[in-house]
Amino acid sequence: MEFGFYLPTRGPLGTPEHMTALAARGEELGYGYIAVTDHVVVPRGVDSRYPYTDRGDWPAGRFGDFCDQLTVLAYLAGRTGSARLLTSVMVAPHRPPVLAAKMLSTIDVLSHGRLTVGVGAGWCKEEFEAIGAPPHGERGKVTDEYIRVFKELWGAEDPEFHGDYADFADIVFLPRPVQRPGPPVWVGGESKPALRRVVRLGDGWLPIAHNPSFPLDTRERYEAALEDLARLAEGEGRSIDDIECAFFIMRWGSEPGDPLPPMGTDGPATDGNRRLMTGSVEQMAADIATLEELGVKALMLSFERPGLSETMDRMEAFARDVIPLAARPADGRAGRDA
Repeated sequence: MEFGFYLPTRGPLGTPEHMTALAARGEELGYGYIAVTDHVVVPRGVDSRYPYTDRGDWPAGRFGDFCDQLTVLAYLAGRTGSARLLTSVMVAPHRPPVLAAKMLSTIDVLSHGRLTVGVGAGWCKEEFEAIGAPPHGERGKVTDEYIRVFKELWGAEDPEFHGDYADFADIVFLPRPVQRPGPPVWVGGESKPALRRVVRLGDGWLPIAHNPSFPLDTRERYEAALEDLARLAEGEGRSIDDIECAFFIMRWGSEPGDPLPPMGTDGPATDGNRRLMTGSVEQMAADIATLEELGVKALMLSFERPGLSETMDRMEAFARDVIPLAARPADGRAGRDA
């Protein structure tokens, strides 16, 4: 399994110096993915419900401070050499599809083929309206079509597309991505429409564990979602083995006294089971082994703390204390609920 981390692009850590330092240290520690989020503007009033907190409030929104996702990835392409650069996720309707495809292709070229495109439909209606995106109510259809546009432009010698939101022919689209036929597209989301988008259009699935409407925060819940994905894939003539499974666990942590302080994960999940990536370092290592057995190829985590040194300390502690335990042979590893 590869491990990745969310790179803050806002607040005290969202400076070129801090982003560069975190990316460099992450590569030194062996992290294989650097994930960057996507917001263009932050409306002063947001009535839309944020999907990943119980109350629907958006913690990051009150700051209103985000560097542009794709610009940051282009910057990181020249500041890194081994980690894959992940849009986690890019809100597809935020940018015109031909322009977005060109920007993503350019990032893949600049990074020598290290881009993975996580893509989602978005949630913030007020942001859609502020930037002149297609109607928020049509975001699912828009996202599906834009993914098809990306793949046509990246893969075809003479790209042509005639749809509801994009229409082009007789164009030259160069340079195409280094990766052929294009960067992997990991579809974000946990709902049934998102799962259908994965099997129809995605190369992979990138859910977040902590969506209260579709929680995947325990082994039992995640395994049930995989079973749903497998059934949908079979219905589309695909095998789940052909879909890359990645997983983003934002809220995780350990018991008091362990090197990794908890991040809002105290207590069991609402299904009564222990949340994934909580408890002792041995339990978290066992969770990693379980997820790997279930087919997860990449696990993303947030190490963000208010300051650079605290964030690096957390990144280093995970690499030092958890990853080596997860890599031990089965007979030397703690049990799942040890």
